[in-house]
Amino acid sequence: MMENVFTNARVVLADRVLEPGTVVTDGDGRIRDVVPGKSCAAGAIDCDGDYLIPGMVELHTDNLEKHATPRPKTEWPAIAAVIAHDSQLAVSGITTVFDAIALGSVDKAGTRIQQLERMVAGIAEARDKGLLRADHLLHLRCEISYPSLKDIFDPLVSHPLLRLVSVMDHTPGQRQFVSEAHYRTYYQGKFGLSDPEMDAFTEDRKRDHERYGEAHRRHVVATCRERNISLASHDDATAEHVDAAVADGMSIAEFPTTIEAARASHAAGMKVMMGGPNLVRGKSHSGNVSAGDLARADVLDIVSSDYIPSSMLHAAFKLSEDVCSADLPRAIRTVSKTPAEAAGLTDRGEIAVGKRADLVRVRHTPYHPLVNGVWREGHRIA
Repeated sequence: MMENVFTNARVVLADRVLEPGTVVTDGDGRIRDVVPGKSCAAGAIDCDGDYLIPGMVELHTDNLEKHATPRPKTEWPAIAAVIAHDSQLAVSGITTVFDAIALGSVDKAGTRIQQLERMVAGIAEARDKGLLRADHLLHLRCEISYPSLKDIFDPLVSHPLLRLVSVMDHTPGQRQFVSEAHYRTYYQGKFGLSDPEMDAFTEDRKRDHERYGEAHRRHVVATCRERNISLASHDDATAEHVDAAVADGMSIAEFPTTIEAARASHAAGMKVMMGGPNLVRGKSHSGNVSAGDLARADVLDIVSSDYIPSSMLHAAFKLSEDVCSADLPRAIRTVSKTPAEAAGLTDRGEIAVGKRADLVRVRHTPYHPLVNGVWREGHRIA
């Protein structure tokens, strides 16, 4: 691995911007030096005034599902799907990704259950064979009301790539679906159910919640705490939800649905995560709280690309422009340093001596930030 010198860049550090600045990486894929000014070293990479930011750390994306099942009832070869997904992440500036794999579904015969095993196996094999540009880790999304959750969770909890587990509950009448009318509209359209079929579907989900929800939550939380696996809550809506998450030792609050829950999570020390698409669009696709409102209330800590990889970088720059309290270093921390630390990764997420040389060269335009180069551990990947 070659040493690199990046110069004539606007280097975004965790607390300030060096304009211009120079970053030197060593042969071991680490950052050796960060200094103000320009370098005249032979072979230096002239960034021509572009921003140089840390490689982004993505904690929650289900983008792989779109590649694994590009159309209904159409399965794509697993490794090909993972490579296509990985390429999309890399060119978006994401150098570390926690692939969010759903364990359980509101639809017991859904494609998520069918593709679970092959997606996990595809990620591991593609990684082992050196086919991937980004560093891929696993995030297991546990649907606690799913009857067979323990059967699919227990074999995966010892997987060497597992670093994060989130606890979800999509039962109608609470969390993401406080409005049962919205729940009906969403799932009736998604699954093409008649009114009587939708009535039965709703009652089945409520029955599963009563029968399995609490017991499965206790099992998942206890198992992760024993193994020191980072935990995230999902779609918290009330103070009671947040209290339960804090009591369970969760460090991340994924997509709180109300500003009250976000405030409570932030005050309790949990890192509040929202989706980049929410920030870019200015609203939630499911009618919940706006990520921009949380940023303006100073309770937004982490931005995830969620279902659009390019939204992560776009959202970070949008934060720095639209929210007066979020200068660029702070906005970039939401997609790099803070998610890395929340998931227990202390070797990356910022441009600092000794950290991994995960770097993204970005030219900002009035339309969209343009990625002009991506390096992971000093090696160019895009």
